[in-house]
Amino acid sequence: MSSTLAHYQGPTSLPSDYALLSRYAGNHPEEQHSQMESDDELTDNESTARLNSTLRRASAPAPRCLRPQRSLGPMTSHPHHFAHIPLPGPIPSENTPLLNPPVPRIDEPIEQTSDDGSKMLIFWEELRILTRYALPVFATHVLEFSLIMASVVSIGHLSTTALAAITLGSMTANVSGFSIIQGFTSALDTMLPSAWTSSQPQLVGLWAQRMTVVMAGLLVPTLCIWWNAESILLFVKQDPEVARLAAIYLRWVSLGLPAYAFNCVSRRYFQSQGLFAVPTRIILIVAPINVILNYMLVWGPEQIRLGFIGAPIATAISFNLVSFMSIFYGVFYVPRTAWQPLSRRTFTSLGVLVQLGLAGVGQTATEWWAWELVALAASLLGPLELATQSVLLVSASTTFQAPFALGVATSVRIGNLLGEGKALRAGISSNTAIVMALALSVASSTMFLLFRHSWAYLFNNDPEVVTLVASILPLVALFQVFDGNSAITSGILRSRGKQVTGALLNLSAYYIIGLPFGMWMTFGWGMRLSGLWIGLTVSLIYCALVGTWLCLRTDWDHEVWKVMRRLKEQDKIRRAEADEEDRLLPSS
Repeated sequence: MSSTLAHYQGPTSLPSDYALLSRYAGNHPEEQHSQMESDDELTDNESTARLNSTLRRASAPAPRCLRPQRSLGPMTSHPHHFAHIPLPGPIPSENTPLLNPPVPRIDEPIEQTSDDGSKMLIFWEELRILTRYALPVFATHVLEFSLIMASVVSIGHLSTTALAAITLGSMTANVSGFSIIQGFTSALDTMLPSAWTSSQPQLVGLWAQRMTVVMAGLLVPTLCIWWNAESILLFVKQDPEVARLAAIYLRWVSLGLPAYAFNCVSRRYFQSQGLFAVPTRIILIVAPINVILNYMLVWGPEQIRLGFIGAPIATAISFNLVSFMSIFYGVFYVPRTAWQPLSRRTFTSLGVLVQLGLAGVGQTATEWWAWELVALAASLLGPLELATQSVLLVSASTTFQAPFALGVATSVRIGNLLGEGKALRAGISSNTAIVMALALSVASSTMFLLFRHSWAYLFNNDPEVVTLVASILPLVALFQVFDGNSAITSGILRSRGKQVTGALLNLSAYYIIGLPFGMWMTFGWGMRLSGLWIGLTVSLIYCALVGTWLCLRTDWDHEVWKVMRRLKEQDKIRRAEADEEDRLLPSS
């Protein structure tokens, strides 16, 4: 979900939800394989030995899925058997050391059971690992809320017009900028984790550089829209004063847009190496600075007070602070194992990222945009439904942060395992995450059901709002179960490079099934706000069931083969470029 699944994706979370609620309260002050062939002909045994020497950990047996004496299950009949995929590096010979240097990886002391061990033991190990990964991701996203929330709170107390302007401005920013950036950078969820645990960890830095180039090109049309926002908003019949202020907000926030795009790349760069706490530490420092900046620039002493424009300036400064601190931390505190020196390779293979990125936009932004339509539909029902929808969206988006963080952690973990060639453990990790999501969703659903009659008092004291929230919360509770599951399956699909599948799933769920059905129930059957949430629940049930089915039937041996093929392709490019450079060098 999202718009308000903005709420689910990053620092743009929640502005429209909260602003809708605040706006209502402001008006009521009393209510608060391409074929991969070897350069030399290899026997199956030589190829298998080469593969094992590349992927084997020094402290553990070779991955089960890569042992020549064991059947590969479904993969044995696959036309592209692992044995036919020579990996980069010299063919082992009698001069090859018995102990190769270990492949760079994320050390997991918890991971003690070999892939021959009990699946239940591996399940519990993966549960602990995923929990440890997800906690800092959760903290990061919760803290990122404040970068936007502080601006909403600050401006919300200026005037109703100012609050309406930041609502419109943040909605425009979500739809035309932030959601698209999030969708494009989701391509790195496929490329980086598996690269880090492979024989070519420097590909982590290379793919991050390439995505930065793609982001630079993407920002041009986005900035053109933001700097001409007033005329666009007036064209769609927005109030002139609100459109003017919203355009001012977008112009000043645009000063932080390049930093925001870079932050989405750098966060994945760190997380793919298991450095989940790095983004958390950085945002933990910046978040309180952002709050202070908002207060000082909007409400502070007259000498520095800027009023309305102070909030977007504070947000832009905060985005840039995160970028500078990420660069500083990456240069001085993170080993250079993952870094690729800048070269012309940075400007190659960009089409791969664009293709995955466009699919990521289809997977992420279409969901985000669907929730903007839901918010718009709710606003047409009247102030009571508008306030109730804001309470429900803020509540659902807050509880969604836990499964969303788990989905990010799952994507990284599975990617790392695929890079190591651990097909069996990757499959168990996938199933473990699905079970964990179910447990989290049941917990939040139970909370909503137990406190449904008093939940709305956290946001508003209007008895009518409290009653309407209580009547719809059972639907929201059911919605939670499938929404959490959808977050996990989306992460699993991203780790496999299946963004197109995720995009098609979301498009069909929201725009073919959920939204039309919900609008029909709302306006055709007169069910009003309940009809919208019935439509949303139906779309998430479809997403969760189909997504889970796709994940459970995954051939994880084939997913490992895909990673090996991608590494081979990148090594061919590297060798070709090296040969070209040697050819151009003057002979001595």
